[in-house]
Amino acid sequence: MEVKPVLQVIVGSTRPGRTGRPVAEWFHGKAAASGLFDVELVDLAEVALPLLDEPNHPRLRQYVNSHTKEWSATVERGDAYVFVTPEYNHSFPASIKNALDYLCLEWQHKPAGFVSYGGVSGGTRAVTGLRHVVSTMKMVPVLEGVIIPFVTQHLTEDRKLRPTPEMEQGADAMLAELAKLTEPLRAMRLAHA
Repeated sequence: MEVKPVLQVIVGSTRPGRTGRPVAEWFHGKAAASGLFDVELVDLAEVALPLLDEPNHPRLRQYVNSHTKEWSATVERGDAYVFVTPEYNHSFPASIKNALDYLCLEWQHKPAGFVSYGGVSGGTRAVTGLRHVVSTMKMVPVLEGVIIPFVTQHLTEDRKLRPTPEMEQGADAMLAELAKLTEPLRAMRLAHA
């Protein structure tokens, strides 16, 4: 029986009342229905990492805090990631940067995609910043993605995302691209382990 790669959908916003959770739940369902991955929803509000508090550089993997060890195990389990991010002041939230900075080797040589949301720009400026950061961490960002402008207009009364055809198409294209990259990158990681 073939083991599917693990795709982690990471909810980036930790703000109370955030829109990220319903957006991530929609994408999680879409990714699971694709059959391409085993899909996990990882909510940074639930992970609840404090501001980086490890005494050693993450490349050493000499973690002293239990929350870091748990976070390391979670991220290590992933073969690909989709970051669900709002745009805060033309960038991505500090919660995402903090979560990324806690680790080093666990992220490397894995594909990353983005679902962004916000007002008129749909979070595109957040993704522009995130692409640079994940590339520096040796992740492979895909071009395809989902952009959701005026996100509150796409929420139902019970706070479920009502996707447009463009959102659906973007999600399908991103999932296909992530699937293409996941296996070769996993093989590369295993060869260098």
